[in-house]
Order: sequence, then C-alpha cells, then structure tokens
Amino acid sequence: MHPPYPKILLKPGREVTLKKGHPWIFSGALDTVEGKPAPGDIVLAATRAGEPLALGFFNPESDIAFRLLTYQTLISADDRFWRERIAAAMAVRQRLIPSGTTACRLINAEGDGIPGLIVDRYGGFLVLSIETAGAEKYRGMILDALRREVHPEGIYERSEGRARQREGLPARSGVAFGADPPDTVEIMENGLAFAVDLRAGQKTGFFLDQRDSRDRIGRMSLNAAVLNCFSYTGGFSVYCAGGGAKRVVSVETSGPANVMARRNLERNGLSAQDHPVIQADVFEFLRETTDRFDLVILDPPSFAKSRKDVARAARGYKDINLQAIRRLSEGGFLATFSCSNYLDEALFEKIVLSAARDAGREAQMIARLGPGPDHPVNLAHPEGRYLKGLLLRLPV
Repeated sequence: MHPPYPKILLKPGREVTLKKGHPWIFSGALDTVEGKPAPGDIVLAATRAGEPLALGFFNPESDIAFRLLTYQTLISADDRFWRERIAAAMAVRQRLIPSGTTACRLINAEGDGIPGLIVDRYGGFLVLSIETAGAEKYRGMILDALRREVHPEGIYERSEGRARQREGLPARSGVAFGADPPDTVEIMENGLAFAVDLRAGQKTGFFLDQRDSRDRIGRMSLNAAVLNCFSYTGGFSVYCAGGGAKRVVSVETSGPANVMARRNLERNGLSAQDHPVIQADVFEFLRETTDRFDLVILDPPSFAKSRKDVARAARGYKDINLQAIRRLSEGGFLATFSCSNYLDEALFEKIVLSAARDAGREAQMIARLGPGPDHPVNLAHPEGRYLKGLLLRLPV
C-alpha cells in the first residue's frame, strides 16, 4: 500500500503543462495545499476538481513548488522505487557509453526522473550532487540504491551551489560512502587518458557533457592550428593534438588547471612544448594575439547565473565570439558553446550571427552541438538542455 500523500490542488487550467509532460509546477499555479507537507515531501498533484495527476517533490519555499517524480499516483517511493530508477539509468548508459570510456553521467536529474540528483561516474568512484529538497530528504535511500546497484569503491558528495541555496539547503561536501578518492582519479575517454580532481575540479571534476563534441572536433583537427579558449584541464586540447593538429594553443586563467592540462597532454604521449598551455585572460589574449587559427574552440563558464544576468551575458558572448572570429583564417572553423541555463538556443545563435556580421564574415552552419547521450533531457523540459553549441565554418 502506498502512503497517504499530502495533496496540492492546482488552479483551473494550470494542469495543462503537467499533462503535456513538463516536470515543474510553479508556486503561482497552486490553489490549495491539503495537509502540511514539509520541504522535500512527496505530494500528489491534482486538479481543482480532485483529479489525480502525478507524484512529485514539494517545496513551498521555492518558486518551483512541485517537481515531477511519476505519473503513477498509486505507488510508494520506497527503497525499491529508487533502486529501479537507478537501475534503469544504468541500463541506458550501458547501451550508450563507448568502449574505451570509464567516465559518464549516470543520473541526470529530471532527464532520468530524479529531480535535483546528479551522479557522475569516474572509474570506480561516483560523485553525487543533490540540488533539491526532495532528493535531500531521500538522500539515505538514494545512497543505498547507488551502493547496491553500482557497487562503487566510494561516493564523494559535492552538494553545493546556487540551486541548492534556492531550495533552502546548506552546502555539503565530503565522502558519503566507502573509500576517500585519491588526489586525482585517472579516467579513459574514447581511449584517451585524463586525470580528474573529484574534490575541487569544476562541476564534478570534468566536463563529461562535452565528450561527443571533443571527439567530433578532435577528428577534424588534422594539420590544423587550433586555439582552445577556456581550456580548463585540456580536454579539447588533448583530442585535437591526438587528432593530428600541428599546434594547439590552450588559454586558461587557472594555474592549477593549466598544470593538469600539461600533464594530460603528456600522459597521452603529446608534447606540452609543441602544444603550449598559456595562463591568461581569454578576452585579453584574443585582443592581443596576432596569430591566425584554422579552428577556435570557445567553451566558457556560464555568463548568466540568473535571468537578470542575461543582457550582460549576451554582451559577453557577443564580444568573445567577435574576437574569436577575427582570429580565424579564411575557411576556418569555430566551435562555440554556452552552458548558461537562462540563455536559450535561439538567442545564442542570434548573438553568434551578430558577431560574425560585425566581423564581416559569413557563417556556414555545420552542426548544432550539445551534451552527449548520457545527459538525457525530458523532451517536454527544454530548461534541462543547458549546454548548446554551434560548429560553424567561416568561408570568408
């Protein structure tokens, strides 16, 4: 028997988006709350007339008051429920992850039906991030399910950041289960080796969402002069140098990331002297260099942390793309990305097109780029597609 869930009744007509598959209900859509659900409790969402719709996490302290778990309203979110969700996510990855790859996104929040839960696998270790009050409330069951289904050496938690703050949750990091990870964990990605700092690296240690784009761009780098901007620990650089680029220049402000980038080049038998890693501000570097490149990669951090940042972020993306295009040789390629949730794909494309026009260059679309298939997105939830990219050729 399932427990008697508290109930939220929606204002007339506000059930439409949920019925169409969107996994969020905003606080303004609520009509009545029956019972006294606390932040993170599972509630039954229903129409004003009482028609049951779905079960989900409730948080009265968040603008997103309800986050969909399941349309099956007569089930219990017990140990079995969480184990089945995690086992299903693992089965998908077993079909998607290529051989020669030991790191991937294992749970992608709403994309895998567990709102606010991110789990990345790095060899024998998992890195866990909890961003919602609901996932926080069921943290014990989730950890137990991961332990039983995945059998990791250890689980390291990095539950931090603005999303967690918006849910009214304090930051937490440290070993959640098993062994403490070493200072760096070595992973393989499409046969290439990388060292990852699980404790302090960006995101959960590595930009796993760019694996497919790294592979694609690396395969088109033969004999090219490549500039990798915001290069972090050299992911794109290793792929391009390994793909036969004559020279890869990596530009990054972080000294520790640059040290690791050089080591990642070397651990793959590539020369950090032939492929220099430069500590510099990318905006300044692009304005000052006189070199021309056959391929420029722009993978900056998010410029928009909230909706109020969008106008400022748009100016930043315009500037960085304009300067990059000016450094491209005739017929060169630009791989440009935005990971800003609040800047949608259509606006990003308009910004890049405007930059090309201001540079006096034509822009030929080769491909739209995005996260790999281990980062699934609910088709009705475009907000989940945070990473967007363009691969362009600039013919003149």
